[in-house]
Amino acid sequence: MSSRGGRGGGGGRRSDQSPGPVAWPALQSSGARGGRGRGNAAPVASSSSSPPSDAVSGAIGAVDVASSSSVREKPKASASSDSDSSLGQELAEKVQITTAPPSSSKAVTFPVRPGFGQAGKKVTIRANHFLVQVADRDLYHYDVSISPEVISKKVNRDVMTTLVKTYGESHMAKKIPAYDGRKSLYTAGPLPFESKEFVVDLNDKKPAASSKRDRKFRVAIKLASRPDLHQLQEFLRRKQRDAPYETIQVLDVVLRDLPSQKFVSVGRSFFDPSLGRRGELGDGVEYWSGYFQSLRLTQMGLSLNIDVSARSFYEPILVTEFIGKYLNLRDFSRPLRDSDRVKASYLMFIQPVKKALKSLKVELAQFDFARSVKVSGISSCPISELRFTLEDNTQKTVVQYFAEKYNYRVKYPALPAIQSGSDSRPAYFPMELCRIAEGQRYTKKLNERQVTALLRATCQRPDIRENSIKGMVKNNKYNEIDLVRKEFGMSVTDQLATVEARVLPPPLLKYHESGREKMVNPRLGQWNMIDKKMINGARVASWTSVCFSTRIDRNLPQEFCKQLIDMCVSKGMQFNPQPAIPFISCQPQRIEEALCDIHKRAPGLQMLIVILPDVTGSYGKIKRICETELGIVSQCCQPNQVRKLNKQYMENVALKINVKTGGRNTVLDDAIRRRIPLISDRPTIIFGADVTHPQPGEDSSPSIAAVVASMDWPEITKYRGLVSAQTHREEIIEDLYKLVQDPQRGPVHTGMIREHLIAFRRATGQKPLRIIFYRDGVSEGQFSQVLLHEMTAIRKACASLEERYLPPVTFVVVQKRHHTRLFPAQHGNRETTDKSGNIQPGTVVDTKICHPTEFDFYLNSHAGIQGTSRPAHYHVLVDENGFTADALQMLTNNLCYTFARCTRSVSIVPPAYYAHLAAFRARYYMESENSDGGSSRSRNTTASTSAVVSLLPATKDNVKDVMFYC
Repeated sequence: MSSRGGRGGGGGRRSDQSPGPVAWPALQSSGARGGRGRGNAAPVASSSSSPPSDAVSGAIGAVDVASSSSVREKPKASASSDSDSSLGQELAEKVQITTAPPSSSKAVTFPVRPGFGQAGKKVTIRANHFLVQVADRDLYHYDVSISPEVISKKVNRDVMTTLVKTYGESHMAKKIPAYDGRKSLYTAGPLPFESKEFVVDLNDKKPAASSKRDRKFRVAIKLASRPDLHQLQEFLRRKQRDAPYETIQVLDVVLRDLPSQKFVSVGRSFFDPSLGRRGELGDGVEYWSGYFQSLRLTQMGLSLNIDVSARSFYEPILVTEFIGKYLNLRDFSRPLRDSDRVKASYLMFIQPVKKALKSLKVELAQFDFARSVKVSGISSCPISELRFTLEDNTQKTVVQYFAEKYNYRVKYPALPAIQSGSDSRPAYFPMELCRIAEGQRYTKKLNERQVTALLRATCQRPDIRENSIKGMVKNNKYNEIDLVRKEFGMSVTDQLATVEARVLPPPLLKYHESGREKMVNPRLGQWNMIDKKMINGARVASWTSVCFSTRIDRNLPQEFCKQLIDMCVSKGMQFNPQPAIPFISCQPQRIEEALCDIHKRAPGLQMLIVILPDVTGSYGKIKRICETELGIVSQCCQPNQVRKLNKQYMENVALKINVKTGGRNTVLDDAIRRRIPLISDRPTIIFGADVTHPQPGEDSSPSIAAVVASMDWPEITKYRGLVSAQTHREEIIEDLYKLVQDPQRGPVHTGMIREHLIAFRRATGQKPLRIIFYRDGVSEGQFSQVLLHEMTAIRKACASLEERYLPPVTFVVVQKRHHTRLFPAQHGNRETTDKSGNIQPGTVVDTKICHPTEFDFYLNSHAGIQGTSRPAHYHVLVDENGFTADALQMLTNNLCYTFARCTRSVSIVPPAYYAHLAAFRARYYMESENSDGGSSRSRNTTASTSAVVSLLPATKDNVKDVMFYC
C-alpha cells in the first residue's frame, strides 16, 4: 500500500519502511514457510541450498532468527536515529547512482528473440492478418495549419477535400494526398512547392439562418520531412534495428483516409450502420457494427490487422424520448412540481439528465429552418418558469416566446429546457423539438443489462467471425481505391494469413496424497475436483456467518453453511463445524453495525461467510469494512445461489475459501519435482501488476495500481496482494518504490516491490535470487516509458534492501486488448478444436504474425466457452534471466492452470489476473456505496457512481497476507 498522504497508507510504521542500509527483516524460527497448512508436498529449502548469485554474494549471511512474538522489524531506538539517517541517506544516494536509468525512453531497447519455440504439437491455423505490398515511392510529409483552428476532424477533412478539389490541378500537380485529419499531409512524390498558403471557402448548403459562422479558412502547407521506404525494407530484412515508425504512419494514414471520410472513426476503428447489424441496448443507447484496422510490422512483412467490432452510440431520437428511456419515465404531461414534492426532487431529476445530455449535439427542426447545436446544459427550472430579457429590457418566458414567434405551444411545460451557448449568452429550446444527432458515441460505462445485450448481439462463433472479417475486407475494396493502389502503389490481399502454430502439452497437476486421484492431466483446458483433495487444505478454527437477505428462509443460512463446510472438509480442509458465535441475520441497513458487532464478539475470526442483501449495491461496502477496518477475511454469496444449495457452486466457493484462509488448491507437479527451468534452481519471486482507471466521466477519481507476488517458492501458487491509489489515469505504477523524507528518521524506503520482497523472505526464509514480472495493461506506445520507470523502481527497491542486491529480472507485458484472432484451419474438426469450435488450449504462435525481431508470442491458454477466443499477447521487454522461447512459453502456459478460483486454465497468466482482481477490489473500496458482487455465476460489475473519493483505505496486514481478492 502506498504511504503517501493517506492514499493507500495506514497509520504507523509499515514493515517495508526502513531508514537503514540493510532492511531484510528478522525471521521467526518456526513456520518460515508462512503457514503452508497440512499435506506439504515438498521439504522446505534451506538458505544454503540455492546456488549463490554473484550479484548478491556475501552481503547477507545466515538467516537471522527472532523471537516467535516478533515478526515485524521493530523501530530503532531514538539514540541511533541520527546514524540511521546518515546510513539511509548514503544508501539512498548509492541507489540513485547505481541504478541510473537511460536518459530517455528513446534509449530503451528490447531484447531480441532468442529463437523460435519447438515444444508442442505442430498445427496450422489462420490469423486475421492480411499481407500488404508496397511499391517503391518517394514519400513526402507536409505540416498542415488551418486557421481559424478547428477541433473537429470532420471539418478539417472537409476543408482539405475542398482544397484538393479547388487547387489540385492548378497548384498540387494533380497529386492525391492522404490526410490524417489534424496536422499531417502525405504525398507520393513532391508537391510543386515547399511552402504555400491557400484560402478555402466551405460552401454551406444549409439555410442562411444557421450560417452565422465564418466558413472561410486559411490553410498553410509546409514540407516537414521525407519518410524513407528503404528503411522499412531494411528493417523487414533484419538489417536495421530501429523500426521506421514514421514510414508506417504514412502508410497507415493512406489506408485509413477513405474510411475516415465515410464512417464514424473511433480510435483505430470505424463504425456505420451500413457495416453490419444495428440494435438497441436499452436506456436510449444502441450499438453499431464496424471494424478495427491497424497496420503492423510482422515477420511476414507489413500486415493489416482487421477485426469486426461493435460500439455503443446514442439513439438518434427526440430528447424527450431519450429521457423516457434513460430514466424509465412514461408520462411527461403530469407536472413534476406537485404540491407534495419539494425542490430537491426536481434537482434529483435534472442532475442525471444534465449529465447524460451535456456536450451532445442535437438537431432542431423548427418550422422554417433546421440547425444543430451543442448542449451545454439544461435549465434549473421548468421551461414554463424560464424567463429571459429581450433587447427592450422586457422579460418573457420561453413558452411565450415560442408561442408568439413560431405559433408553437410547448407540449411539456414541466420539463426543463435544453441550453446551448455559454452561461452569459444562453439559448433555450424545448426538449420535444430537439433530436439527438446520429453517430454520437456513448462514452459512459454500460450497465450490466446493456453489456449483456451487446455481448448477445455481437458474440460470434469462430467460423462466423472469420467469414465476417473476410467479408469486411472484400467490401472495403482496398485495391480499388485510387489513393491506395495508384497513388501510393499499395495492395492488400483478401486472404487471412496461414500460420504455423504449436499446441503445448498441459501440465501435470498435483493434488493431496489422501485423495483417490493424486494427479490430474487436464484435457482441453479443464478438469474437476471429483475424487481429489486440495494439496494444502487450510485449517479454519474460527468462523461464523451473517445473512443480510430478507427473502430467504430463516433456517436456510444454517443449512447452506453446513453443506458448504462439509464440501470444504471433503476437499481436504480442516474446518471447525461449530461457528465462533451463533449465526446472525440482519437488515441490510445495518451492515456496518452488524460487522463491527461480529468483530467485537469474535476477535481473530478467520472466515466470515456473508449472504448478501437481495438488492444489489452492498458488496463493496462489506469488503471495505471487513478488509480495511476490521481485518476480517470474508466470502460473499449471492442469495439466489444460496437458495439452490447447488453442489457445484459450493465446490467453487470452497476453492476460494481455501486460498483466502492460507491454503493451496493444487500445484504444478514439475514445481514439486524442481523441474521448471529458471524457476526451480534458485529462489524466484513472480510478480503480477496492473493498473485500473476510473470509468469514463470520473475525472477526479484516482487510478488504482495493484501488485501481487508469489510467496511459496518453489510451488509458486500463493500470491500476496498490495494496492495503491495514484494519479488519475496514470499508467505507470507510482508506488513500486519510493524514498520519502521523514522529519525524525530521515530517508525512508517504501513501496510495493520492497514490501513483497521482505514478505517473501519471511515466508520462505530466503531472499529472491530471480525476479519474473508480468505486467498487464500496457499498450505498445507505452512500452518504453513504463519499462524505463518501473524497471528503475524495481532496481531501487532491491538495492534499498541490500547493497549490490540486484537479482536478474525478466519483465513481460501481458496484453489482452488487441485484435489478433486465431482460427482453426478446418472448422468443425474435433481433433484440432475444442468444444466451442475454437483453437485448442495451449496453442502458441511466435512466427509470421509476431514482431520481426523482438521476443513476443501469442498464447491461447484457455478453452473457449462461447464466441471466439482471444489469445493473450506476451512481449518481453527485459530478460536478464536468459529464457529460451520454449522455457518462457511453457512456464506461462503451465501457470495458467494454477488459477485458484476454478478448475480451468485461464486466458492470461494468473499473477496478472490476480493483480487485475486486486485492483478491482480496491476500486470497490472507493465505490462501496454502489457496488455488487459475491460468488455468482454471472460476472461481478461495479455500478456507476458519481462520488469522488480521493483516498484509498489501507488493507489490514492479516488480510493482505492471504489471497483475499479471489
